[in-house]
Amino acid sequence: MPSSKATFREVGSVTIVDLSGMFMLGESSAVLRTAILDLTGKRQSKIVLNFREVTSIDSAGVGELVAAYAEIKRIEGRVRLLNPPKKVCDMLELTQLSKIFQVYADEPSALRSFD
Repeated sequence: MPSSKATFREVGSVTIVDLSGMFMLGESSAVLRTAILDLTGKRQSKIVLNFREVTSIDSAGVGELVAAYAEIKRIEGRVRLLNPPKKVCDMLELTQLSKIFQVYADEPSALRSFD
């Protein structure tokens, strides 16, 4: 199973978290939690989660996404989802999380959404 990872980059006042791999039950789902706790600990409140390289997500991965949302809201931050693959979009629809997450297909639109 390919490992999952998260890398960070800054674009102005926004932190983009480039995610890759599979976000499934176990060690891989903790990657997102660790990334979000690192960012919120630094009080970074404008976060884009880029799913371009995510190949799969299960209910544990979705649980981590919900926990990430709650943690970011706790510091009065905002989060956007970028490039989620069809599998991720289907999971968001199935769980009705599409109602709380703003989803963007391109980076410039996601970045402008914080203005």
